[in-house]
Amino acid sequence: MIVDQVPAKRVFELAVPALGVLAAEPLYVLVDTAVVGHLGALPLAGLALGGVVLSQVSTQLTFLSYGTTARTARLYGAGRRADAVSEGVQATWLAITIGLVLLVAGQALAEPVARALSGSDAVAAAATSWLRIALCGAPLILITMAGNGWMRGVQDAVRPLRFVLAGNGISAVLCPVLVYGAGWGLPGSAVANLVAQIISAGLFLAALVGERRATAISLRPRGSVLRAHLGLGRDLVLRSFAFQACFVSAAAVAARTSTAAVAAHQVVLQLWTFLSLVLDSVAIAAQSLVGAALGAGEQRQAKGVAAQITRYGLIFGCVLCLLFAAASQVLPHAFTTDPGVLGQIPHAWWFFVALQPVAGVVFALDGVLLGAGDAAFLRTATLVSAGVGFLPLIWISLGFGWGLSGIWTGLSLFMVLRLAAVVLRWRSGRWAVVGAPPVTRPTTVDGP
Repeated sequence: MIVDQVPAKRVFELAVPALGVLAAEPLYVLVDTAVVGHLGALPLAGLALGGVVLSQVSTQLTFLSYGTTARTARLYGAGRRADAVSEGVQATWLAITIGLVLLVAGQALAEPVARALSGSDAVAAAATSWLRIALCGAPLILITMAGNGWMRGVQDAVRPLRFVLAGNGISAVLCPVLVYGAGWGLPGSAVANLVAQIISAGLFLAALVGERRATAISLRPRGSVLRAHLGLGRDLVLRSFAFQACFVSAAAVAARTSTAAVAAHQVVLQLWTFLSLVLDSVAIAAQSLVGAALGAGEQRQAKGVAAQITRYGLIFGCVLCLLFAAASQVLPHAFTTDPGVLGQIPHAWWFFVALQPVAGVVFALDGVLLGAGDAAFLRTATLVSAGVGFLPLIWISLGFGWGLSGIWTGLSLFMVLRLAAVVLRWRSGRWAVVGAPPVTRPTTVDGP
């Protein structure tokens, strides 16, 4: 074994549970959709609209998991586990504060937002009823994200999977009971969703209390650390906005092309999203391992792990490329039988297939740079790639009627620009800054 790297088994011990956590929510959404779908088109439309709004909470606030992992992993690598867990305490306080703000704002804005998005009073009313209940779980969703962050940082990947599966598993069983058995209909779906968040967040909070008993860490908020988390969060939130601008623009252009085009785009985009989860699980392992190596002052090992993870990402991407190329004549039929949609899918399919090796490397290096705390660079690279590549090209494609080929050419340019940026950054070595965050106050409590 090369000393600058880690055993492949260690990478997969972190990556596989991370994949389970990433996949748990989409799988639960499928169950929820199937249950509500039997109520009719109106409740299903309300769920779809409310779900899109709620999903923005986790999409835009990923810094509570990714940023926390980066800071926690460095402290853990430096042999300061108690300080690492203390970072989780501070991230949890931040999650509670932001979550309460979202809860209050969401209750006030749920109806006008639903009306603005739906264009139908009936759909807006259904979405509002679901959203107001589900938004009560906003602080809990963010607590779970922070919990995932600090546990990944201390290289504990199994407990987060158990906690998330416990919440979503019980909720999946409860959902049909409340929707049909109790006769609550669509609101029953929202209550089941809330129960999942209560269980998962409760388990993460219990884990922090258990850590306090074992290490006597303080559970008090610390302003200096909260500000540091917010600084990292600003960069990651801006990065998330760039992604959202790209995907919303793609959907808008596809919708203006034809009904068949937007349906085909949805099929291929959902496959892209699913495969992103697979590749992102390796990136999460990179965050933990690279952060720990840098925290321990092992710059050479951090660089070795970065090269190792990048190689894994490329291999996985190539395997996925070959698999989905081979399935091109079969898999689309699993999603639709409409001849028009099937005729449009190839215009996006081959871009999607060809991009898998690129995505494998990009996601791997995203994980490396996030683990190193290089969020400012990732923010700038993503914003420039979106502003220079994707967004201009996609709107030009609308004007010239390039359809799905234009949309996915834009996505390809976006990914290639990101690839160039992260590879150059990786090769420069400027991201590999050793050391752990300073502790401005004692992490232990004063007294019992």
